[in-house]
Amino acid sequence: MKSGDTEQLVAPKGFAGRSEAVTATSPETNRKSGGGNGGSGSGIPGWKRALDISLILLSAPFWLPVMFAIAIIIKIVSPGPALFRQERVGLKGRRFTCFKFRTMVVNADVNLHKGHLAYLMGSNAPMKKLDSARDPRVIPCGFILRSLGLDELPQLFNVLRGDMSLVGPRPCVPYEFENYAPRHRKRFDAAPGLTGLWQVSGKNRTTFEQMINLDIEYARTQSLVLDLKIILKTIPAIVSQTKDVSEDNKAIAKALPQTTVMQS
Repeated sequence: MKSGDTEQLVAPKGFAGRSEAVTATSPETNRKSGGGNGGSGSGIPGWKRALDISLILLSAPFWLPVMFAIAIIIKIVSPGPALFRQERVGLKGRRFTCFKFRTMVVNADVNLHKGHLAYLMGSNAPMKKLDSARDPRVIPCGFILRSLGLDELPQLFNVLRGDMSLVGPRPCVPYEFENYAPRHRKRFDAAPGLTGLWQVSGKNRTTFEQMINLDIEYARTQSLVLDLKIILKTIPAIVSQTKDVSEDNKAIAKALPQTTVMQS
């Protein structure tokens, strides 16, 4: 799916580059000041770092072979690197390099995502991903990896580095951060995570503002008990979300033949 093949989405007012006084530190300022890496200066609570590192090390015999297998499959089905690196915004607005498995073709067009994101931020629509099983940008097996969240496994290394935590708001891209209102930026009071309160509370069924509210709630109330509850709810949430995405794609597939007939 190329940007010229879809209906143009209108961005919220000022999305192209809004200048606004905010309470959170800008990602550019944090990048210049050297923020973003882990260690004792990461700003993540000690109990959270202990939980993250313990669970990652204990589960390493499981996720390391899975990551190795996924990397091999990606190299077989699509030319290019297995890993995808992207700048993201984390705790207190600090920028860091986020790791993911590559699920799209190399140099995939990002303008379509920008337009879709602008639409979600300015509407009351559910936060559904833009890509689908029929998106030509997605590599073979890429849709499955994205649906199950397996493309995010390399972010375990981000957690070990102190860029992220296992539980927290999803790290956003810089062009999304720049268009957040001051209230939205309160979600950066918590370290970004692989799973979180929003992810286990409906995710694709929620709106942008509902996502923000859940992220802010987590940032205010984060605790060891809450993190453990969210981790336990993550796999059932992934199963539910995968079913939702599968049903959406089936509906799209059924509508396509009808669309073809109408156009002819």
